[in-house]
Amino acid sequence: MSNFLDQHKTQIEWLLKGDASIRYQTKRDLLNKSPISLRAERERINLTGWGKRLLDLQDKSGTWANGIYNPKWISTFYTLLLLKRLNALPTDNILKACGIIFDEGFYSDGGINVSVSIKHSDVCVTGMFLSTICHFGIRDSRIPKMIEYLLSKRMIDGGWNCSIYIGAVHGSFHTTISVLEGLWEYKRSKFAIQSTEIEKAQTDGIDFLLKHKLYKSDKTGRIIKNDFTKFSFPPRWKYDVLRGLDFLREIQFEKDDRLKDAIDLLISKQTKEGFWKLQNKHTGKVFFELEKVGEPSRWNTLRALRVLKWWSS
Repeated sequence: MSNFLDQHKTQIEWLLKGDASIRYQTKRDLLNKSPISLRAERERINLTGWGKRLLDLQDKSGTWANGIYNPKWISTFYTLLLLKRLNALPTDNILKACGIIFDEGFYSDGGINVSVSIKHSDVCVTGMFLSTICHFGIRDSRIPKMIEYLLSKRMIDGGWNCSIYIGAVHGSFHTTISVLEGLWEYKRSKFAIQSTEIEKAQTDGIDFLLKHKLYKSDKTGRIIKNDFTKFSFPPRWKYDVLRGLDFLREIQFEKDDRLKDAIDLLISKQTKEGFWKLQNKHTGKVFFELEKVGEPSRWNTLRALRVLKWWSS
């Protein structure tokens, strides 16, 4: 551990000069600070910087941008997802906004439907919302129904795909990672009911990613999509290799040789100065920019370092 910290002292010092959300996660994930010592740091996420700016932009009605899911990325749904990624603490206003989405979006099939024209829920949206509400500690009788919905939409290959309703027969990386993150947040919540079916679904979903080495065709070995190799933050609903690796790091997945290509890719992205750049931005409206494409990124550097710390442990 000390060798890792010594090797990356410059990067860690730079991270600690960033937003409260960066400082908190750096101290938690890289410096292994105790939960008690981290409490004040986490509280600052809501009181300063990006977290406060987002919270201050909430409408009086409890939404953001007067929208549930649109406009992307300033709607209530995506603002809550970003606050979750910042590790903001739950507030009455955050819980109110989650309740609005629940009341507006919970559908008869058990999932979340944010469309006015489509008569079924969206697998990806349901996974992301499950992740959000479980992160903020919401306990609701509709959550088990969301779990049932997600489990019922598993593909034969172990993944998930929100295009299943229009004939998709192969898992989607975007949808699969969103569902896996949702199931993980549920599993570690205080109110989770342990289930062998959830465990199997998570195992099969991870195996789906591993069969593809996180970004390659399992048949040809070619890169499936170039954007998978470009690291973005926030990821919104999009998948990339760093998001996949960071998820496996978070659940402390046992190291697997099928991850070596992804780890090598991650290492290759490090600049000679020792940082990782923001490589991609997903088109859409934002309240404000967190970082600029092409410049060193604290988010990507933090996530890359904690992945490498996990991999080298």
